[in-house]
Amino acid sequence: MNGLNWQILESAVLRRDPFEHFHVGNALSADCAAAVWADYPDIRDSGSYSLSDARPGPALKALIADLESERFKRVVERVFAIDLRDRPTLVTLRGHCSERDGKVHTDSRTKIISLLLYLNRDWVGGEGQLRLLRARSGFDSQAVEIPAGMGSLVAFRRSDQSWHGHSRYVGPRKVLQLNYLRSTRASWIGGLRHRLSALSKVRPPG
Repeated sequence: MNGLNWQILESAVLRRDPFEHFHVGNALSADCAAAVWADYPDIRDSGSYSLSDARPGPALKALIADLESERFKRVVERVFAIDLRDRPTLVTLRGHCSERDGKVHTDSRTKIISLLLYLNRDWVGGEGQLRLLRARSGFDSQAVEIPAGMGSLVAFRRSDQSWHGHSRYVGPRKVLQLNYLRSTRASWIGGLRHRLSALSKVRPPG
């Protein structure tokens, strides 16, 4: 089964407004999109979960391997003109939004590149979609809105101006998060933090 849509990803281009990012609306093959939907762990609470606490099924595990591959790293390096050699990655999963989620922020300084891959089938849009902002206080005048539908992928370079967030939304919202980090220590600490915050409501697929 094909996973990532390499033809589209390998022709992705950098956007600089409101900060450096790229967006691909259809990052998955049709077969992969159908398989990961059925394969996604049953996360019924808010927060980011480690892969140890929200165990992916086979199709999702294969997709994560593609995202952590050297081939995909080369895509990111080309678009951002950056060297990610020896930079560790951290993958987490989210499955549900609460009223507390979506606040405008810039991400931790331990992150170099942040990537979000949305895995929501039949997403209608509107509330709950990511907004890339020009300022912390400019939520209603966003520069870019990222759809949260199946296969929508956005990656951006973390900076003190990489403001982003989403409007209030409560309900299921599946997203895979991948970060390229500055150090192995940051990866270990991030993984531990997500493990400690994981709750017992996670169920394996099926």
